[in-house]
Amino acid sequence: MSRSRRTCHAVPGSNERFIAKATGLDADEIFLDLEDAVAPNEKDSARERVIAALRSTDFGDTTVVVRVNGTDTPHYYKDLIAVVEAAGDRLDAVMVPKVRTPGDVEMTDKLLTQIELASGFEVGRIGIEAQIEDATGLVACEAIALASPRMETLIFGPGDYSASIGIPITTIGAAPAGYPGDHLNYVYSRLVVAARAAGIQAIDGPYGRVGDDDGLRERARLARALGMDGKWTIHPGQIAIVNEVFSPEREQWERAEAMLAAYRDAHDAGHGAATFEGEMIDEANRKMAERIAEAGRAAGYAK
Repeated sequence: MSRSRRTCHAVPGSNERFIAKATGLDADEIFLDLEDAVAPNEKDSARERVIAALRSTDFGDTTVVVRVNGTDTPHYYKDLIAVVEAAGDRLDAVMVPKVRTPGDVEMTDKLLTQIELASGFEVGRIGIEAQIEDATGLVACEAIALASPRMETLIFGPGDYSASIGIPITTIGAAPAGYPGDHLNYVYSRLVVAARAAGIQAIDGPYGRVGDDDGLRERARLARALGMDGKWTIHPGQIAIVNEVFSPEREQWERAEAMLAAYRDAHDAGHGAATFEGEMIDEANRKMAERIAEAGRAAGYAK
């Protein structure tokens, strides 16, 4: 299933006010966080708060996700079982942080299947989002992306990744001084290739300097240029900028739709290629135009 994930907005599972406000936000995805945003002594109460919110809140067409704790913690199985048993019918996907091996995804898949069978839910409907946050996870990202039919996204975690490999920086999602290019080009490209090979999406993590709109836009544009499908937001004020960056301009979308129409006309006439605005277009152009057209439709553009 391909969902629009231009913006994936983080909401602390322990904060009732933030959860209530999330329904009015223009993010494509809302994820209720039981991991880093929740203090260790609040894990159990946050879990119950998230379940109550899922049962009582209408999120409309927004993709709804819960980030559970990592598979190496004592909270993971409690999060997964309690949340999905109580509110699996209100959930689109489960996000698993700090994924390091395909086994983390496979275990989540098997647990989800058991819960769905026991609860009478549709088997396989709930997706999995896997966060890649260290060197081990990046090395295994191709296998992780293919580890389950439930897989919907690979997500880059810039904070933990920077800490794990020693990038000298303290602002999550920012760039360090001293490197002439961009220090994450390799990471983004590898995650995008792994995701595309598996037929899923690649999502960038957050930019931690809230209020720095120029910095956010710069980082988002870089991720978009390298093929990422969307980016996390951690403050409502970041959503409009990220939506803008990960949506094609209307003129670009209209051109892509017109190119597709020209190609269809040529194909119907028995031609393998066509001429559009002085440019020879073929199947490769069609595929590129289709991605832009789909992104524009997801952004709400209509002819």
